[in-house]
Amino acid sequence: MIIKKNLPIKIIVFTVILDSIGIGIMIPVLPNLMTDVLPGRTVAEAAVWGGILASIFAIMQFIFGPILGSLSDAFGRRPVILISLIFMALDYVIMGLATSVWVLLFGRILGGITASTHSTAAAYVADISSSEQKAARFGYIGAGFGIGFVLGPILGGILGEIGPRIPFFAAAFVSALNATACYFFLPESLNEKIKKQFTFKNINPFKTFGAIAKFDGLKVFLLVFLLYSISTAVYAAIWPYFTAERFSWSPGMIGLSLTVYGICFAFIQGVLVQPTINLIGRYNTVLLGFGTEIIAMILIAIITNGWFLIALTPLASLGVNGQPALTALMSDQVDERNQGSLQGVIASLTALSMIITPLSMTWILSQFSKRDSEVYFPGAPFATSAFLLSICVLVFLFWAPKSMKAKNLEN
Repeated sequence: MIIKKNLPIKIIVFTVILDSIGIGIMIPVLPNLMTDVLPGRTVAEAAVWGGILASIFAIMQFIFGPILGSLSDAFGRRPVILISLIFMALDYVIMGLATSVWVLLFGRILGGITASTHSTAAAYVADISSSEQKAARFGYIGAGFGIGFVLGPILGGILGEIGPRIPFFAAAFVSALNATACYFFLPESLNEKIKKQFTFKNINPFKTFGAIAKFDGLKVFLLVFLLYSISTAVYAAIWPYFTAERFSWSPGMIGLSLTVYGICFAFIQGVLVQPTINLIGRYNTVLLGFGTEIIAMILIAIITNGWFLIALTPLASLGVNGQPALTALMSDQVDERNQGSLQGVIASLTALSMIITPLSMTWILSQFSKRDSEVYFPGAPFATSAFLLSICVLVFLFWAPKSMKAKNLEN
């Protein structure tokens, strides 16, 4: 009976694991792929184009995230997840076949339009969870992402040593396998009685933002989430380029570093989130995570030895402890009919951070990585992110709704 009751959460976590494997496989070879389609460019110069591609993907995600969230509220989570996985598989195939940066651009546009697996999975979890279960189960989603990042980067690093294109075809296979598994085994989570009627007014993503922002106490949390996402997106935006530039790491070494991060990430989100919340509450868990992340970013910015960077990974991953607590605080502010819309807005804010951060941080990396620059400081993007996250902490401390602080202390 318990197995049947917990089966949907296990299936959705497995879906996130496979999706993250697909994403993680391609990361170690991104520097090699970019220099392959941009011959004659240095890693730092190619990183700027990598940032542009990431931002284009995020722009599409920002525009279409709320729309897909509204669609999942109207038609269910399962069909949206299936569509997302199928189109991501196609995106990976296009990237694997690309011979120019413009083909890569097309693939990123296509993938960004339907990239909603994680946000829809979060809405799925909200559908089947009580208020008390949400933080822990959002942590399971994070743990699934971390497990995928244990397996994906190391596979990508191994395959990348053979050729920079092979990991993309492997990622396409994993996404197709994931879609097949969801088609046969993933049940629908959304109750027919609470499905919302979809109208073409829902196509306007800003309307969804406005509708969600009307819920009491949510605006500040959304602002905090955006600032947090902009700051922490530095890892996804520049990690392979930063480590290749600063430490001359190969795809295999980049994959190893991401695997270590994935192990720590999965352990913290899967094991430590709920005990931490039980001990100090959601509000303080958010602050603990943010504070730890600031310290990690400052240290990453100044170290000069790659093995020290590996040793810092547990500290850096400890910072993710605050995200499930913050997501749970936001989810509790919204009724069950709007969970998909909220997660779509959260996905759009994440995408907005991935518009801002790759463009800005890859540019900062390129400026401080020039051999003829007055100051050679490849860690400058991490120092900048630490400063932004400090502002995020101040906003959370001084503008978080007082009622939420009281409610958190009572819990």
